[in-house]
Amino acid sequence: MNNQHIAILGSGNIGLSLAKGLAKAKIYSPAQITLTRRNVAALAPLKEEGFLTTGNNAEAVKQADIIVLAILPQQLNKLLDEVKSAIDPAKHLLISVISGVSCEDIRKYLGMEVQVVRVMPNTAISIGQSMTCIATDNATEENVNIVKAMFDSVGVSIQINEELMTSATALCACGIAFFLRAIRAASQGGTEIGFHAHDALKMAAQTAKGAADLLLQLASHPEHEIDKVTSPKGCTIAGLNEMEHNGFSSAMIKGIKTSAEKAGVLYKD
Repeated sequence: MNNQHIAILGSGNIGLSLAKGLAKAKIYSPAQITLTRRNVAALAPLKEEGFLTTGNNAEAVKQADIIVLAILPQQLNKLLDEVKSAIDPAKHLLISVISGVSCEDIRKYLGMEVQVVRVMPNTAISIGQSMTCIATDNATEENVNIVKAMFDSVGVSIQINEELMTSATALCACGIAFFLRAIRAASQGGTEIGFHAHDALKMAAQTAKGAADLLLQLASHPEHEIDKVTSPKGCTIAGLNEMEHNGFSSAMIKGIKTSAEKAGVLYKD
């Protein structure tokens, strides 16, 4: 545990999950983390756990070394206006989890050369299983390592080029919904062939989890694992071909591309 203080501005699902994950991993104590929200009363349970809470973003920034911006793109400019006078480029490291906002966008609006690291986690952060992508255009290696350690405590992180961050948003952040929809569809298929809905959902979810672990734990390729269960004239290949005839892979690819296009203009719109 270190002696830095973190201010998480905008304590919604991602911000709260990050705070809880950092405390659980004992990287930071609750007393080192300030959570802000317009409705401070909603943070009462976190305050009881030892986290600091406030509705004053500027005061939270003054007390912090690391500032996490965890709000919606359309709320960013107003928030930056609130905290601008409290930011010290020589002291502060900014971490942005905001879709479609570049490191340069933040510095340009603030009018100062503060270090900014852009991150894109997903909602699996709430169970310590996030896939988080990290990028920066001006942060030191030391600060990037600090950010990586933070997000490794709530899942897995990788550093990528910043121009790929909108793509990371589509594949990893939006991707949670895509894979959940695939599991839901599989469970509905299970119900249609005879299983009760709750059993079908459990079976589909565990099967999806097993498929993912085959790739992650064995460093295998999907087609290699698919080949293991597709015998000539068998039922697996018949089902796969039927799905492909109906555009399964094409629909997933098009959906990811569409989400990436939308993510790229959220802040500008």
